[in-house]
Amino acid sequence: MKKHFIFISICLAFILTYTASNVYAGEQKPSAADTKFSVNPYRIGSGDIIDITTWKELDFSREEILVRIDGKISFPLLDDVQAGGRTPLELKKDIQNKLKGYISNPVVTVTIRSPASKRIYILGEVVNTGEYPLVKNLTVLQAFALAGGFTEWASKKEIILFRKENGKEKTIRINYKDILKGKDFSQNVQLQADDTIIVP
Repeated sequence: MKKHFIFISICLAFILTYTASNVYAGEQKPSAADTKFSVNPYRIGSGDIIDITTWKELDFSREEILVRIDGKISFPLLDDVQAGGRTPLELKKDIQNKLKGYISNPVVTVTIRSPASKRIYILGEVVNTGEYPLVKNLTVLQAFALAGGFTEWASKKEIILFRKENGKEKTIRINYKDILKGKDFSQNVQLQADDTIIVP
Protein backbone atom coordinates (compact mmCIF):
# COMPACT_ATOMS: atom_id res chain seq x y z
CA MET A 1 0.00 0.00 0.00
CA LYS A 2 2.74 2.47 1.00
CA LYS A 3 4.92 1.56 -2.01
CA HIS A 4 1.87 1.92 -4.27
CA PHE A 5 1.10 5.39 -2.94
CA ILE A 6 4.73 6.52 -3.34
CA PHE A 7 4.75 5.25 -6.92
CA ILE A 8 1.56 7.17 -7.77
CA SER A 9 2.94 10.34 -6.16
CA ILE A 10 6.13 10.10 -8.23
CA CYS A 11 4.12 9.57 -11.42
CA LEU A 12 1.91 12.57 -10.73
CA ALA A 13 4.92 14.78 -10.00
CA PHE A 14 6.49 13.65 -13.27
CA ILE A 15 3.36 14.44 -15.28
CA LEU A 16 2.87 17.86 -13.69
CA THR A 17 6.47 18.85 -14.40
CA TYR A 18 6.13 18.07 -18.08
CA THR A 19 2.68 19.59 -18.33
CA ALA A 20 4.00 22.91 -17.00
CA SER A 21 6.87 22.99 -19.49
CA ASN A 22 4.72 21.77 -22.46
CA VAL A 23 7.27 19.17 -23.48
CA TYR A 24 5.43 16.04 -22.46
CA ALA A 25 5.95 13.28 -25.04
CA GLY A 26 2.91 12.84 -27.25
CA GLU A 27 1.30 16.10 -26.14
CA GLN A 28 -1.45 17.33 -28.44
CA LYS A 29 -2.38 20.90 -29.24
CA PRO A 30 -5.22 22.22 -27.10
CA SER A 31 -8.64 22.21 -28.70
CA ALA A 32 -10.37 25.44 -29.70
CA ALA A 33 -12.64 25.06 -26.67
CA ASP A 34 -9.69 24.76 -24.30
CA THR A 35 -7.99 27.78 -25.86
CA LYS A 36 -11.15 29.84 -25.60
CA PHE A 37 -11.58 28.92 -21.96
CA SER A 38 -7.99 29.74 -21.05
CA VAL A 39 -8.27 33.32 -22.33
CA ASN A 40 -11.70 34.06 -20.89
CA PRO A 41 -11.52 36.85 -18.29
CA TYR A 42 -12.34 36.06 -14.67
CA ARG A 43 -15.95 36.76 -13.73
CA ILE A 44 -16.76 37.67 -10.17
CA GLY A 45 -19.11 35.35 -8.30
CA SER A 46 -20.95 35.05 -5.00
CA GLY A 47 -18.55 34.37 -2.14
CA ASP A 48 -15.58 36.13 -3.74
CA ILE A 49 -13.65 38.61 -1.62
CA ILE A 50 -12.56 41.75 -3.48
CA ASP A 51 -10.67 44.98 -2.78
CA ILE A 52 -11.76 48.28 -4.32
CA THR A 53 -9.29 51.16 -4.22
CA THR A 54 -10.01 54.70 -5.41
CA TRP A 55 -6.78 56.62 -5.93
CA LYS A 56 -6.24 59.31 -3.29
CA GLU A 57 -9.76 58.74 -1.91
CA LEU A 58 -9.66 56.67 1.28
CA ASP A 59 -13.38 57.23 1.89
CA PHE A 60 -14.12 55.45 -1.37
CA SER A 61 -11.72 52.55 -0.88
CA ARG A 62 -12.64 49.27 0.81
CA GLU A 63 -10.79 46.01 1.50
CA GLU A 64 -12.18 42.50 1.85
CA ILE A 65 -15.61 43.18 0.40
CA LEU A 66 -17.76 40.05 0.30
CA VAL A 67 -19.81 39.47 -2.82
CA ARG A 68 -23.21 38.52 -1.43
CA ILE A 69 -25.31 35.59 -2.55
CA ASP A 70 -27.34 37.96 -4.75
CA GLY A 71 -24.11 38.97 -6.51
CA LYS A 72 -24.10 42.48 -5.11
CA ILE A 73 -21.71 44.46 -2.90
CA SER A 74 -22.20 47.52 -0.71
CA PHE A 75 -20.12 50.62 -1.43
CA PRO A 76 -20.12 54.11 0.12
CA LEU A 77 -22.78 56.43 -1.39
CA LEU A 78 -23.49 53.95 -4.18
CA ASP A 79 -25.59 51.55 -2.08
CA ASP A 80 -25.74 48.11 -3.76
CA VAL A 81 -23.57 47.56 -6.82
CA GLN A 82 -23.86 44.50 -9.05
CA ALA A 83 -20.55 42.62 -9.02
CA GLY A 84 -21.54 39.02 -9.75
CA GLY A 85 -21.19 38.00 -13.38
CA ARG A 86 -18.93 40.93 -14.18
CA THR A 87 -15.22 41.03 -14.84
CA PRO A 88 -13.05 43.20 -12.54
CA LEU A 89 -12.65 45.64 -15.45
CA GLU A 90 -16.42 45.92 -15.94
CA LEU A 91 -16.98 46.52 -12.23
CA LYS A 92 -14.16 49.09 -12.17
CA LYS A 93 -15.73 51.08 -15.02
CA ASP A 94 -19.20 50.95 -13.43
CA ILE A 95 -17.94 52.25 -10.08
CA GLN A 96 -15.86 54.96 -11.77
CA ASN A 97 -18.89 56.20 -13.69
CA LYS A 98 -21.06 56.24 -10.57
CA LEU A 99 -18.41 58.06 -8.53
CA LYS A 100 -18.18 60.91 -11.04
CA GLY A 101 -21.13 62.51 -9.28
CA TYR A 102 -18.98 62.83 -6.15
CA ILE A 103 -15.34 62.88 -7.33
CA SER A 104 -13.59 64.54 -10.25
CA ASN A 105 -11.98 61.93 -12.52
CA PRO A 106 -12.04 58.94 -10.13
CA VAL A 107 -9.43 56.23 -10.73
CA VAL A 108 -10.64 52.88 -9.39
CA THR A 109 -8.82 49.55 -9.05
CA VAL A 110 -10.67 46.27 -8.45
CA THR A 111 -8.61 43.36 -7.14
CA ILE A 112 -9.73 39.78 -6.49
CA ARG A 113 -8.42 38.95 -3.04
CA SER A 114 -10.02 35.49 -2.75
CA PRO A 115 -11.75 33.78 -5.72
CA ALA A 116 -13.93 31.64 -3.45
CA SER A 117 -16.77 31.34 -5.96
CA LYS A 118 -14.75 29.18 -8.37
CA ARG A 119 -14.62 25.59 -7.07
CA ILE A 120 -14.27 22.04 -8.33
CA TYR A 121 -15.29 18.81 -6.60
CA ILE A 122 -13.35 15.53 -6.51
CA LEU A 123 -15.20 12.47 -5.21
CA GLY A 124 -14.77 8.71 -5.03
CA GLU A 125 -11.58 6.69 -4.79
CA VAL A 126 -9.05 9.46 -4.17
CA VAL A 127 -7.08 10.02 -0.99
CA ASN A 128 -8.71 13.36 -0.16
CA THR A 129 -12.21 13.89 -1.50
CA GLY A 130 -13.84 17.29 -1.30
CA GLU A 131 -14.07 20.83 -2.64
CA TYR A 132 -11.04 22.58 -4.11
CA PRO A 133 -10.41 26.12 -5.38
CA LEU A 134 -10.15 26.40 -9.13
CA VAL A 135 -6.75 27.90 -9.81
CA LYS A 136 -5.89 29.19 -13.26
CA ASN A 137 -5.54 26.57 -16.02
CA LEU A 138 -6.03 23.61 -13.64
CA THR A 139 -6.16 20.29 -15.50
CA VAL A 140 -7.54 16.86 -14.61
CA LEU A 141 -4.08 15.48 -13.76
CA GLN A 142 -3.33 18.42 -11.52
CA ALA A 143 -6.67 17.92 -9.78
CA PHE A 144 -5.68 14.33 -8.93
CA ALA A 145 -2.46 15.67 -7.44
CA LEU A 146 -4.47 18.10 -5.29
CA ALA A 147 -6.56 15.18 -4.07
CA GLY A 148 -3.45 13.23 -3.04
CA GLY A 149 -3.68 10.59 -5.77
CA PHE A 150 -5.84 7.48 -5.95
CA THR A 151 -6.73 4.80 -3.44
CA GLU A 152 -5.78 1.21 -4.22
CA TRP A 153 -9.38 0.47 -5.27
CA ALA A 154 -9.66 3.22 -7.87
CA SER A 155 -10.84 2.31 -11.36
CA LYS A 156 -8.57 4.63 -13.31
CA LYS A 157 -10.02 3.73 -16.72
CA GLU A 158 -13.56 4.80 -15.87
CA ILE A 159 -13.22 8.29 -14.37
CA ILE A 160 -16.15 10.61 -15.05
CA LEU A 161 -16.19 14.40 -15.25
CA PHE A 162 -19.60 16.08 -14.88
CA ARG A 163 -19.88 19.59 -16.29
CA LYS A 164 -22.74 22.02 -16.79
CA GLU A 165 -22.80 23.85 -20.10
CA ASN A 166 -25.65 26.14 -21.12
CA GLY A 167 -27.80 24.72 -18.35
CA LYS A 168 -27.29 21.11 -19.48
CA GLU A 169 -25.27 18.33 -17.83
CA LYS A 170 -22.33 17.09 -19.88
CA THR A 171 -20.43 13.87 -19.17
CA ILE A 172 -16.76 13.51 -20.09
CA ARG A 173 -15.14 10.09 -19.67
CA ILE A 174 -11.47 9.98 -18.73
CA ASN A 175 -9.02 7.08 -18.92
CA TYR A 176 -6.20 8.08 -16.59
CA LYS A 177 -3.96 5.24 -17.77
CA ASP A 178 -4.17 6.41 -21.39
CA ILE A 179 -3.11 9.91 -20.31
CA LEU A 180 -0.23 8.52 -18.25
CA LYS A 181 1.01 6.46 -21.20
CA GLY A 182 0.71 9.41 -23.58
CA LYS A 183 -1.88 7.60 -25.74
CA ASP A 184 -4.58 10.25 -25.46
CA PHE A 185 -3.39 13.39 -23.74
CA SER A 186 -6.47 15.27 -24.97
CA GLN A 187 -8.32 13.70 -22.02
CA ASN A 188 -6.28 15.87 -19.65
CA VAL A 189 -8.94 18.56 -20.02
CA GLN A 190 -8.81 21.98 -18.45
CA LEU A 191 -11.28 22.26 -15.60
CA GLN A 192 -14.08 24.79 -15.26
CA ALA A 193 -15.93 26.15 -12.25
CA ASP A 194 -18.33 23.62 -10.65
CA ASP A 195 -16.82 20.63 -12.47
CA THR A 196 -17.25 17.39 -10.54
CA ILE A 197 -14.76 14.53 -10.99
CA ILE A 198 -15.84 11.07 -9.82
CA VAL A 199 -13.32 8.24 -9.52
CA PRO A 200 -15.21 4.91 -9.18
